[in-house]
Amino acid sequence: MPKSLFWTRTDTAGSEHVVLDDREGLTAQGVALAVDPIPYTCRYRLTIARDWSTNRLEVEADGAGWARSVRLERGRDGWRVRTGEEGDLDAALRAAGHPPAGLPGTDDPERLAEALDVDLGGSPLTNTLPIRRIGLGRLPADLATSVTVAWVLLPGLTVVPSEQVYTSLGPGRVRFASGTFSAELQVDPDGFVVRYPGLAERADPR
Repeated sequence: MPKSLFWTRTDTAGSEHVVLDDREGLTAQGVALAVDPIPYTCRYRLTIARDWSTNRLEVEADGAGWARSVRLERGRDGWRVRTGEEGDLDAALRAAGHPPAGLPGTDDPERLAEALDVDLGGSPLTNTLPIRRIGLGRLPADLATSVTVAWVLLPGLTVVPSEQVYTSLGPGRVRFASGTFSAELQVDPDGFVVRYPGLAERADPR
């Protein structure tokens, strides 16, 4: 049976709900909402291979007066990136006192060549992808593993490569680090995030 996971954002007003099947790789459909930097709704569809490398991520984001989309597909010849845009997100951001987001997608997909995983900004679900792919739960504690991900920023859907480090800290605990940022994640036995300090907490059925 498919699983249903729900997170409440702790850094801003927002939430994420995803329905997924992880019996052979992962297929997932989710919706994320947040008010920062401006109110937006994000809908995504994610397809992960049996080895837990990413095959495809499709994302749509919209708000008042704008809508954007990006589709990432990874094949033998690298990543393919397709984008769409309606309205003016940058005007909405400037009106709210924020810098512009720039264009969706990337002008050079080859920059993503080393990425086997995707990271959707603000989504605890996508932390599970490298955790499962590298088998972090089976690795010795304190053994750090570096990964390259295709990081999709929200709400603008710009895609950039990002170097991240995952370290097992023992059962149910994972250290995530990127640049100068780090956080100790609490995960369930399947590697799905239960608590991401400063970002989100999962609301499990009672």
